Amino acid sequence: MHIHILGICGTFMGGIAQIASALGHRVTGSDAGVYPPMSTQLEAAGIDLMEGWDPAHLEPEPDRVVVGNALPRGNPMVEYMLDRGLPYTSGPQWLAEHVLQGRWVLAVAGTHGKTTTASMLAWILEHAGLQPGFLIGGVPRNFGVSARLGETPFFVVEADEYDTAFFDKRSKFVHYRPRSCVLNNLEFDHADIFDDLAQIQRQFHHLVRTVPGNGLIVSAAEDHNLREVLDMGCWTPVETFSASADAAWRVKDMAPDGSAFEVICEGEPAGRVEWSLSGEHNVNNALAALAAARHAGVPVKLGIEALGRFENVKRRMELRGEVDGIRVFDDFAHHPTAIETTLAGLRRQVGNGRIIAVLEPRSNTMRLGIHADTLPASLAAADQVLLFAPPSLNWDAGAVMAPLGKKCRVLPATQDIVDALEDEVRAGDTVLVMSNGGFEGIHERILAMLEARS
Repeated sequence: MHIHILGICGTFMGGIAQIASALGHRVTGSDAGVYPPMSTQLEAAGIDLMEGWDPAHLEPEPDRVVVGNALPRGNPMVEYMLDRGLPYTSGPQWLAEHVLQGRWVLAVAGTHGKTTTASMLAWILEHAGLQPGFLIGGVPRNFGVSARLGETPFFVVEADEYDTAFFDKRSKFVHYRPRSCVLNNLEFDHADIFDDLAQIQRQFHHLVRTVPGNGLIVSAAEDHNLREVLDMGCWTPVETFSASADAAWRVKDMAPDGSAFEVICEGEPAGRVEWSLSGEHNVNNALAALAAARHAGVPVKLGIEALGRFENVKRRMELRGEVDGIRVFDDFAHHPTAIETTLAGLRRQVGNGRIIAVLEPRSNTMRLGIHADTLPASLAAADQVLLFAPPSLNWDAGAVMAPLGKKCRVLPATQDIVDALEDEVRAGDTVLVMSNGGFEGIHERILAMLEARS
């Protein structure tokens, strides 16, 4: 079968492409930007990539068009597809029908930490010899790819609450029907498709309704929003986790930076994790992954052993380089809670060392200014903040960031940020770049500037 994928270079749709190719289909795809790392993965899989939205990409006609959720009505290829009556489906629907049916699906949902937790979970299963399939919205370093078909019934999927496609406005995760389901946390996000928190909670409850009675829901113990979701109705056993409170899965003797901790499972010590990650948020991610893996049959001690060998996901506190004692990190944080927890973990690492935070408010929710009230406080742990505020930003960044005073500079161009860093940084500083996009290649440009001045 010939499958053509619209929006193929997105992480999710690129994963669909790799899995479809592994199933023996001929896969081609189109996107407005054919770029690494996804383009590299796809080319390695022998998948033909086409730049732009020329309807000629659909000639000769494929057997099925798989449409990414970024493709709107009015897109030339979408209009051509509809006018010609080509058979089409969404990525989540295709995955559900052709891959997930009959498999033990382990889904990881939540506002924050989905990619990291799903990567941990897939790695624990792999370490235990279960050879899972997976589809993750990032590149787990233990695997080097974001998706694979797998050789056993187990399949780990990052379960996103974003909508499915222009013709299906349900959350993606409604399609997955997991047996093991992690609910990491829940906050308001995606203001471009949800009007309020209650709408997101309703979608999460749709997910809860699909988990069978002999399945398992792993939920954050202290998350009030998730408790409200479960209070809407739950027909599945629930195990709770918390790095800082009483729960079925909890910790003790945690190192200040979260780099080591004792796991307590249902009141009994289960072993000690010592790993390269940091931050309480990652400790919570680890507890959730251990609980879900145990449900799939992995002994807790084996899961703890796997975490000791876990390599973090690309773009999650990824050290991009160090020049003259200045370290440059890249992180995907794009929501005030994620920004705050990322900075808190980094602060515990560097102690009194200076942190210079560079932020691109790129997500739709950020660009709409929905989180403007909480953004300054989320950056408080940084010593200096450089905020990218292009003319297209829909709010007054200077006024919003005023509570940070002189420690925050609002700059209209990425080159201005690089220039400011050239004047500002010195040995011992840590530069933390936060964005959920490419940020105009600013990481490489910062490192090149540092090399040039050394």
